[in-house]
Amino acid sequence: MKNINKKEKPVIDWLKYENECIENGYKVICGVDEAGRGPLAGPVCAAAVILENGDIIEGVNDSKKLSEKKREELFDVIINRCKSYGIAYASEQEIDEINILKASLLAMKRAVEKLDIKPDVALIDGNRLPDLNIPSKAIIKGDANSISIACASILAKVSRDRLMRKIDKKYPEYKFEKHKGYGTKLHVELIKEHGISPIHRKSFLRKILNSNE
Repeated sequence: MKNINKKEKPVIDWLKYENECIENGYKVICGVDEAGRGPLAGPVCAAAVILENGDIIEGVNDSKKLSEKKREELFDVIINRCKSYGIAYASEQEIDEINILKASLLAMKRAVEKLDIKPDVALIDGNRLPDLNIPSKAIIKGDANSISIACASILAKVSRDRLMRKIDKKYPEYKFEKHKGYGTKLHVELIKEHGISPIHRKSFLRKILNSNE
């Protein structure tokens, strides 16, 4: 007998937004997402992905719901299977100059511009749109509801994590490999011990630095 008290997870229609675009006459659809809005150090990364229409890559999900190992595996699958992808950054200096929201949108714009196929439309994770010269649609929690955005979220997250591991070798005293620049207890303690590095976001550190005075 079926357990009527057990809640079943709703089945996600991963192609809902892509199919809506196709129904509206768009043929080349790209998904766009970013990673690294919250950290205290390092750039914000964005990715844009164009898949074959109707393609669902097995195992893809919102990057935050996947293990690091699974994201790394899917990264290679996505870049080898998609029609085109672009990965771009906005630096910690740009984040300090224009704020993290604008920097995230700038990174998204750069990622779309790196595509070697021009998309007809862009599906953007979140509630704000980057300044693109093509039609675009903002989708809240898009990385959990659109296959194109979910793939972009994985490329952005893996790319940024890999970069932070490289940065760790330059600034080993901050242990960036462990926390990827996020504001963990360990990271905050190391900032207070060693001060800020050239790749820290100064605009994110005012409270921490003030508390250390």
